[in-house]
Amino acid sequence: MRGEKIYEYEVEITGATDFGVTLEAILTGQAAIPPSGARFDFGFAGRAEGRLSGKLTGTDYYRLRPDGRGELNIRGVIETDDGARISMEATGVATPTATGMDLVENVTLTTASPDYAWVNTRQIWAEGASADGKIRITGWLQ
Repeated sequence: MRGEKIYEYEVEITGATDFGVTLEAILTGQAAIPPSGARFDFGFAGRAEGRLSGKLTGTDYYRLRPDGRGELNIRGVIETDDGARISMEATGVATPTATGMDLVENVTLTTASPDYAWVNTRQIWAEGASADGKIRITGWLQ
């Protein structure tokens, strides 16, 4: 991707809420994706490294479409190593692979911290993958 790489993060799922069918049932073939799709809220936590380094927590309000593609709707917080808080909002897609999912995100960061005000005016594109219960993403400032 083009742009300045500003973070790489790895997070783990810390909890999941389903709404009528579990993801495990779908993935193991015990249940089909409903015709209307399925919704899951995934809590996550981990760490970002790079120009933005610190603790990352949040929730992905994930929608699994009937065709198997996922729609990402992420809300999170990066708490930097020096104590600033940056709001993260991201939308994107999750495409199934043989080992997990490929992820592509359109990210907006917001803060009132003067040291990180540069994030407010720029767009971030991110990509990564989900496998083995971990999500790894790299973000580029545009």
